[in-house]
Amino acid sequence: MEQKFALVLIAAAASLWGIIGLFVSGLYEMGFTATQVVAIRAISASCFLVLYALLKNRHSLKIKVVDSKYFIGTGIISIVLFNWCLFKAIEETSISVATILLYTAPVFVTLFSRILFKEALTPRKIGALAITLVGCSLVIGVLPGMNETISFYGLLLGLGAGLFYALYSIFGKYALQKYDSLTVTVFTFLFAAAAITPFSGIWQMTSLLQNPSVWLYAFGIGLFSTVLPFLFYTKGLEIIESSRASIIATIEPVVAVVVGIMIFSEHLNLWQYIGISFVIGAVLLVRETKKQSESVPTATLTKLN
Repeated sequence: MEQKFALVLIAAAASLWGIIGLFVSGLYEMGFTATQVVAIRAISASCFLVLYALLKNRHSLKIKVVDSKYFIGTGIISIVLFNWCLFKAIEETSISVATILLYTAPVFVTLFSRILFKEALTPRKIGALAITLVGCSLVIGVLPGMNETISFYGLLLGLGAGLFYALYSIFGKYALQKYDSLTVTVFTFLFAAAAITPFSGIWQMTSLLQNPSVWLYAFGIGLFSTVLPFLFYTKGLEIIESSRASIIATIEPVVAVVVGIMIFSEHLNLWQYIGISFVIGAVLLVRETKKQSESVPTATLTKLN
């Protein structure tokens, strides 16, 4: 029963990450820019995370000033740029395509891990890289007939989201050598909020901020698509191994595609569906190579989108 409960928690977390497009699109329709949506998510998530940390463990809200460099990496270089690229990709392409391109992140993690941590580049990983390349080519329309369905700018945004998302795991690996996962997560979003807010111009949207719908979207993106899935995923990882959790979490892009089709009437052709299957398959192929001895906090870092 405990195992089944953990599987439900992981699946729920992935599903909540998968519906983020609902809140992003809603804020776009209200008139906010991508930078402002990033700020709203960072601020909202920070508030919920600080409140949770105060209730659970107040000591998690303490870091040394000298260690700020870790959170500049996780919060600013990774989270801010990852969210901006993802939200712009949703605006430029669609929820479905943006999410699939985001799922190139494990490929970037594999490459960075090879360069920085000297992890073996096995035949399985090489195969996953090739499958991902083909899958993304099908999704964006380069294959089979060189009839691109999205712009080159949209492609760069989607791949940028995957790149900066991957960097979170790399920076986080260093941060976790000194702090637990809750501390890393809280300060990641605090640094992200502090960095993006001054450049967002959010204070100029006074009339929009008076609309209750905006606060509902902000509440949703901060709680339902950030904090709750983090808590569910972490709790699930206490019961089952990270490799199984990572595989279950690949339902996220499936949920995102369903949301795009059912809610926003997005249309995909057969080749794009095949490409989506390739990308998800490549993710499973890469993640199945992860050692089950991988630490729980590190695994958690890979799923904070």
